[in-house]
Amino acid sequence: MSQEFVAIGHIDDIPVRGARCVRTAHGKIAVFRTATDEVFAIDDHCPHKGGPLSDGIVHGNAVTCPLHNWVFSLESGEAQGADEGRVRTFAIRNVDGALSISLASLTEAAE
Repeated sequence: MSQEFVAIGHIDDIPVRGARCVRTAHGKIAVFRTATDEVFAIDDHCPHKGGPLSDGIVHGNAVTCPLHNWVFSLESGEAQGADEGRVRTFAIRNVDGALSISLASLTEAAE
């Protein structure tokens, strides 16, 4: 079973330890670039109070929501520490800096 990937730009379009948003029919997806140039894609909507995760602080392979400091793993979408919840994650490919994303969710957000 193969996933369809859609081109979304180049890694240089995303600042190191920052994010850019991709608007889709399923909502906004935040695409993050870590300090080591790893790239991750998750929902741009914090399940706690709806904060824009793309405006959060990237540290390691995690992002801190700018509204109430909830921390989410960019790899699994799971809330870290005492916080509970999850955001959807999406497969992303990086081929020589060209990024593409699968709009099929790897994980489903907790209800």
